[in-house]
Amino acid sequence: MSPPGTDAPRIPVLLYHAVMDDPPDWIAEFTVTPREFGAQLDAIHDSGRTPVTIGTLAAHFAGRAPLPPRPVALTFDDGFADLPGRTAEALAERGMPATAYLTTGAITPGRQSLLPPAPMMTLDQAKLLEEYGMEVGGHTVSHPQLDTLTPRDLRRELTQSKAELEDALGHRVDHLAYPHGYNSRAVRRAARAAGYETAVAVRHALSSERDEAYRIARLILRRTHTVADIQAWMRGQGARVAPYNDSPRTVGWRLYRRSRALVKGPVFAG
Repeated sequence: MSPPGTDAPRIPVLLYHAVMDDPPDWIAEFTVTPREFGAQLDAIHDSGRTPVTIGTLAAHFAGRAPLPPRPVALTFDDGFADLPGRTAEALAERGMPATAYLTTGAITPGRQSLLPPAPMMTLDQAKLLEEYGMEVGGHTVSHPQLDTLTPRDLRRELTQSKAELEDALGHRVDHLAYPHGYNSRAVRRAARAAGYETAVAVRHALSSERDEAYRIARLILRRTHTVADIQAWMRGQGARVAPYNDSPRTVGWRLYRRSRALVKGPVFAG
């Protein structure tokens, strides 16, 4: 018998952060240059995949609508300054919808978050993202490791950021990204209770039509990834396929981080 998920149609869900030439050191590993980004988008286009938003995946998972043939989803975390500018323009020029997950504490002037300093967009630019054809989702207030928080702090991170984005956009925000993908059963239950319809993790795996709506697998882009990596993912190769259970190593790492948080308090997820 094949491992869970290996016989399911494979859906690449790509996770980008900053697209810039000279990123801060702390995010450099997860940054691609504008030139590389353009080449990667062209590779996605040439693959014949159909770009969709996470909302489209959500409709499929809920049984409301079928997916187009060979879908791919592009997502962007945090809300770096390039996003409502040339990054959104590059997507719009190619007719590629995407989903942006925004950390409200990091993009609201005068507020603070656990994210280290970096050029960021502002909350009032969230509507601009939608004008470019992007879908906006929540990425908490401060970007903590959600699976180490108390129930009260977890609820605040999820509900407050959702409310802030809804106030800025004037409509519901239905989708969530766990900072650095950190989640647990309790976190997933809290995401559902907060009113999110889906939540994306990381897992560095291909998603599938049988993936979990509150733990959608994504492939995280690093500066070392090439167009060849993108082409492999578009073929449904080069990574394992979700859904699958957490490994003992993942469970052990979560327990260690929880113990550390009891001593040091909330920790940046990164």
